[in-house]
Amino acid sequence: MNTKDIIDELSRNIGLVVKGKDEVIRLFVAAFLTGGHVLIDDVPGVGKTTMVKALAKLIKKDYGDPAEFKRIQCTPDLLPYDITGVDVFNAQTQSFEFIEGPVFCDIFLADELNRTPPKVQSALLEVMEEKQVTVGRQTYRLPDIFFTAATQNPVETVGTYPLPPAQLDRFMLSVSIGYPNEDASLEILRGNPGVKTLSKLYPIISTGDIMTSREEQERVYCHTALQKAIIDICNRTREHSDIELGASPRASLQFLHLAKTMALANGRNWVEDKDIETIAPYVLAHRCIFKNRKVNAKESIAEITKSVLIKMDKETDWSKES
Repeated sequence: MNTKDIIDELSRNIGLVVKGKDEVIRLFVAAFLTGGHVLIDDVPGVGKTTMVKALAKLIKKDYGDPAEFKRIQCTPDLLPYDITGVDVFNAQTQSFEFIEGPVFCDIFLADELNRTPPKVQSALLEVMEEKQVTVGRQTYRLPDIFFTAATQNPVETVGTYPLPPAQLDRFMLSVSIGYPNEDASLEILRGNPGVKTLSKLYPIISTGDIMTSREEQERVYCHTALQKAIIDICNRTREHSDIELGASPRASLQFLHLAKTMALANGRNWVEDKDIETIAPYVLAHRCIFKNRKVNAKESIAEITKSVLIKMDKETDWSKES
């Protein structure tokens, strides 16, 4: 299967469970396929956890077993080793043994991540960036397809701890599902897909398919003008008078990688300006700290992106080198 087929199939099946949210689902799937992590920032009950569970049910190992999915409910009393694991002394062998934490899986869900304190959030920094856990002098590798999805409730503030910039910068995307429209609401009421349909999903994509897709992503062409546009967009977030902290170099790398994946999802092996315009708010908004916290960050990033792209030569053939 090529990347477009994988994204189409995963999106279609997740769409059987999470109704009326095709664009969000495709972005979510594309980030997973790219190897990035996703923050789902939304109010309770809109399908955040359900979307991640649905994805996990659709992935299998190359030898046929389902992908391993683990979920933790974040609370203020969690400790870092509750996530990563801990060395435990074995009285029989008179030695320490490492007991793996829940991050030792293929797809990991940290539910309501902002309910756990910073020292616990920091336990995910190495995990998300390097796909490994270091305890004492020993480092343990995680699977190549390891994927972290985290949720948070943007409305409730009691008993929560805002995610620091270092944590936010490790999420390739931040998406919001939002409330369903009337038609989708009727489908949900009549079928309760989060329970009935979810249980019927089965693995359709293998880890081999995912790794093959990532090789395909590397071969996607991006015109120099578009690479410069990505740099310009990130630079403008750093220089903007209303933004305290702009996008990092990591953000620009993930920006380009996801743009390539979205190009494949749209049936092309080259990036176009519309790919950049589509994903920019989702890749950059959560990484930027605005001086006025009431500003709509995604709208601001969309305006910055348009101001950069509108100055570009629309006659450029993105499929060829300049």
